Amino acid sequence: MSSTSFSRNESRYFYALAALGLFIVFLGYLGMHQMEEHGHIVSGMNNQIVWGLPHVFAIFMIVAASGVLNIGSIGTVFGQAPYKIRTPLAAIIAVGLLAGGLAVLMLDLGRPDRIIIAATYFNPTSVFAWNIFLYSGFFGLAVVYLWTSMEKRMYVWSKPVGLAMFAWRVILTSGTGLIFAFLVVRQAYASALLPPMFIVLSFAWGMAVFLLVQAAMFAWNNKILDPAILKRMKNLLGLFVISSLYLVAAYHMTNLYFAKQTGFELFILRDGGIYPMMFWGGYILIGSLIPAALIYTPGLGGTKSVVTASALVVFGSFALLYVFIIGGQAYPLSIFPGYEVSSSFGDGQIAKYIPSLPEALLGFGGLAIAYLITLIGTRVFNTMPHDAAVVAAKNDA
Repeated sequence: MSSTSFSRNESRYFYALAALGLFIVFLGYLGMHQMEEHGHIVSGMNNQIVWGLPHVFAIFMIVAASGVLNIGSIGTVFGQAPYKIRTPLAAIIAVGLLAGGLAVLMLDLGRPDRIIIAATYFNPTSVFAWNIFLYSGFFGLAVVYLWTSMEKRMYVWSKPVGLAMFAWRVILTSGTGLIFAFLVVRQAYASALLPPMFIVLSFAWGMAVFLLVQAAMFAWNNKILDPAILKRMKNLLGLFVISSLYLVAAYHMTNLYFAKQTGFELFILRDGGIYPMMFWGGYILIGSLIPAALIYTPGLGGTKSVVTASALVVFGSFALLYVFIIGGQAYPLSIFPGYEVSSSFGDGQIAKYIPSLPEALLGFGGLAIAYLITLIGTRVFNTMPHDAAVVAAKNDA
């Protein structure tokens, strides 16, 4: 994968991996078709929980896509050579993640053709309408970013395009946070902290995904990442993980400060059954504290520890999003504060949600799309990071 010529064994492995990805995409299609054919009644969603497991997959991929390009920004905008040579790989991963996330998002709507209405009749008061331009602009800038980072004649434009890409992805991730922050009918989400929280989360999730892909590429090519560069990247991952933990804690502490949010916070953090378990066990312990320990404990921090920490960060991201998205909908909306509300429609009651197989297949199908784009992109383009020149220049200095 580090050159344009491949041995017979490499080609065989490539086509086997591509076939595996296509098979998972096909399973995702079957899940989508099942919900399209019979309606969302076959899913675990209901009138109160309208965003289910597919949205957990979709939001993760969209947020991580923005964070992956942080690798390129560190290189082109801030002039860090070890990161600059990773810009092409970061751009390809970002395009794949965003494509996979949007595919899940559109196919989970039940009527994906309705996107044509949203695209042709712009509603400036809707955050969802803003995101049509943000997503399409992200795709366009990512392609130009890839071009300027790989074509020598375009190197002069790499920094201006990198600056535009940096600003665009910050706005895009803020828009994702605002989707929830502006939902006045869901009191669990209403917080001005959500846009910056999603930005910092994108840094951690994107870095974790990038480190996993990079480790797979180096293993595929029987190469070892320079220890000094590995140390820089794993320390950056640790910084992002701790910063994310701080923002998530600030979000919940802010909610606890307001009396109207106390019930919801106790539900999420203590009384909600599966949701506190996933928050404290899945995100705090497995997705944050253990990765931080693997990164900063003396004697650890090697390739295996970094790969394990990155995988745990990704696992923790799914746990956090599940609690945030589904737990936030499961808690009943306080329409009449101070009064107990009940009806035959289940008002005032905790909503139940059990993910269905079609939902899971659709979510994994989106991940498979991201995987396929990354797999093919890294084969078509020479995106293997070559650190020899960077290390040699550093030693000479």
